[in-house]
Amino acid sequence: MSDELASFTLAPGFAALATACGLKKNGALDLALVTSATPCSAAGVFTTNRVKAAPVLYDQAVLQRNPAGIRAVIVNAGNANACTGPRGMDDCRATAALTAERLGCDSDAVLVLSTGVIGRQLDMARLSAGVLALTTTPSAAQPGAGAAARAIMTTDTRPKVVNHQVALAGGQVTIAGMCKGAGMIHPTMATMLAIVTTDAVIAPALLDRALRHAADRSFNRISVDGDTSTNDTLLLLASGSSGVVIGDAELAAFSEALSTTCIALAQQVARDGEGATRLIEVRVTGAADAAEAHQVANAIARSPLFKTAVHGGDPNWGRVLCAAGYSGAEIDPATLALSFGVGAHQIALVAGGLPLEADLAAASRLLRQDPVIVTLDLGRGGAATTVWTCDFSKEYVEINAHYTT
Repeated sequence: MSDELASFTLAPGFAALATACGLKKNGALDLALVTSATPCSAAGVFTTNRVKAAPVLYDQAVLQRNPAGIRAVIVNAGNANACTGPRGMDDCRATAALTAERLGCDSDAVLVLSTGVIGRQLDMARLSAGVLALTTTPSAAQPGAGAAARAIMTTDTRPKVVNHQVALAGGQVTIAGMCKGAGMIHPTMATMLAIVTTDAVIAPALLDRALRHAADRSFNRISVDGDTSTNDTLLLLASGSSGVVIGDAELAAFSEALSTTCIALAQQVARDGEGATRLIEVRVTGAADAAEAHQVANAIARSPLFKTAVHGGDPNWGRVLCAAGYSGAEIDPATLALSFGVGAHQIALVAGGLPLEADLAAASRLLRQDPVIVTLDLGRGGAATTVWTCDFSKEYVEINAHYTT
């Protein structure tokens, strides 16, 4: 474990640990537990896929019933518990009930997350043994949020963690989180699991508003492959241990700080896309409104032709304009302007919808940098947005050609 990961902590008031219970075939850590000594306010944003995994449905119901009394989140990797029918829901309830029993709280105080292969029933004997190891056998568990961040990984090549201290009007608060995600990444939601914690004092309704604001600016602005998962979940828990109260007057500042944390996590997901070699930042400017900007940026970010061109360093700018054209936005080809790079290293390729006499060799070099920055101006207004994605490589195909075998 790296020094950075070993020193990573969640917000004050939270503890985490992990164990290996045998759900991952390689014997790696695959079960994580995040706990709070006191009930937390909580909010969640979930996948919009109509095929929702059992934990998604379970957590949505729990947060409706008990948004101010969450004590723990139990997360397993190696099995998505999706498309598993009534048995899958029963397994969610059993996991929450066992965790709650060991922690001495009500089962409605425990949220459940799962990630991994779809369509396979959970091995509840192993999972139950893992819960017992986390709650009663310290020698069988690895303490720390860094271990928990490793346990929730599937095809990720690295854990994704952020810890920020933020000065607000009422005092300093911490916003810290971890997430996993490398494939099946596309809004809305972006495909991943994320647990973000804060020590602020904030009511569930305000927490929910802040989370949705942050999600729209972060996890709903990334794409790896255009596939939206069955299990996407973003949780935000507030322990209140700092004593800093977030009310209506402080909500905007807290929401912006939360957005900064979530953007940092989301960028790590895009950078670690399956088989990816570099991060791509797609900037769309000059849009009629924010929705139009996102619509165009999203189409570019999910284009396999564009992403493979970036991987090969091929300055085939036509692929960018092509994706913008089929995005569904009411754009005018005659007003489009495109450039690669930024600042002194920016190269203009298109103006007024027509090609410029550009140095294509230099443009190719810009596509081999990390991050790759592509800016498309629509020439229609003053709105803009940024979406993050990654290149497509041969390794992406290899990973997904053999995901279950």
